[in-house]
Amino acid sequence: MENNEYLNKLTQRNIKPTAIRILILRTMMQSERAVSLLDLENLLDTVGKPTIFRTITHFLSHRLIHSIDDGTGSLKYAVCGNACTCAVEDLHSHFYCESCHKTFCLENIHIPMVELPKGFTLQSINYVLKGLCVDCSAKLEHITIT
Repeated sequence: MENNEYLNKLTQRNIKPTAIRILILRTMMQSERAVSLLDLENLLDTVGKPTIFRTITHFLSHRLIHSIDDGTGSLKYAVCGNACTCAVEDLHSHFYCESCHKTFCLENIHIPMVELPKGFTLQSINYVLKGLCVDCSAKLEHITIT
């Protein structure tokens, strides 16, 4: 992706592009999986934890990213698609690999809608599948074959 594409993604969500914001967005998108604050700290060793936290909070408030509670006790974050508004209809499933501990967005697998009792208002849904990712499954299969 060129810098223009990162700039467009930020301006589309009314986020003022800065060098740090572009760097964090690019790092998140290149990860191709959901990342935690600790992941970002390790990937961006020249950027301080408070700066990463403020940027993530800003991205969340502008719906550029969404947070994922995968049950590990540490929230993960992933960049939203351009059409995403983070409404309940936009929510998708997530997959947590129990071997490598990575969390992935499964954007093509929408969360099943549940009819709530009268008076309840749905604001968010967390749907996490757990097992082995493609890479870890392949490693296990290789070990079993040899």
